Amino acid sequence: MHEDQKVVEAITGEMGTLFCKGVFTDRTVFRFTLGEASITIAISADSYTLEGDAGKADCSCRTSAEMFSKIWHDGYRPGIMDFLGGAINSDAPLLLPQFLRAFGKL
Repeated sequence: MHEDQKVVEAITGEMGTLFCKGVFTDRTVFRFTLGEASITIAISADSYTLEGDAGKADCSCRTSAEMFSKIWHDGYRPGIMDFLGGAINSDAPLLLPQFLRAFGKL
C-alpha cells in the first residue's frame, strides 16, 4: 500500500469518533486528492459518508498527504502562501475550515 493511501486510511479511521453534528446544514461533498490517493466525503447536518470519486464535489482540494496530515494531526493552519505557492489547491477554499470544524479540528 502506498504511503499516501495509509494517511487517507488513518484519517478516515478517526473521523467517526470526531464528527460534530450541526456544522453543515446542507449536504456538502468534499474531494481530497492527497498525492496519489483520493477520498470523497459527503457531510450533512447529522452524518458523513465516504463516497466513491464519481460525481460532483462542492469542494475539491489537492495537496500532499504530508500537508494534510500536518493540518489534521498537528493543528497546522495553512496561510495564503500555502495556496498561492501551490502547496494546496482548492476550488472552494472557504469551505475547508468548515470541514475541519465538522471533525473538531478547528
